[in-house]
Amino acid sequence: MRAKTCLTAADAKKMMAACLAAAEKNKWNVTIAIVDDAGLLLDFERMDGAPPISATVAPGKAQCSALTRQPSRFWEERIKERPAYATFPAGLPLQGAVPIMHQGECLGAIGVSGVQAAQDEQVAQAGLAALG
Repeated sequence: MRAKTCLTAADAKKMMAACLAAAEKNKWNVTIAIVDDAGLLLDFERMDGAPPISATVAPGKAQCSALTRQPSRFWEERIKERPAYATFPAGLPLQGAVPIMHQGECLGAIGVSGVQAAQDEQVAQAGLAALG
């Protein structure tokens, strides 16, 4: 049997705090979703003023990134080349999520929604950087 590294609640809180700090610094009202490797929610925050749709989009982006082990931006780019990817059953293939990788394994992902796609991804990257 092999041992598997996984995210803890403390890890999720640390990443969430960094995401919130990045969003607040830029005055961006976003929703942040942190998921495990199966795309299931570990932590979720919808900031005051974040668009209502962002509460659905952020977890979908995170799920896409976790299940495919790719930044969600990767799939958005692929759709341009091959539109059939738009029906991909793994969350929402829209820029704004990054996988959480450790020693070649995906532990989960951070998805953000509420501002421009590149800004969403910037907030997610801040959370990823906090994990070290």
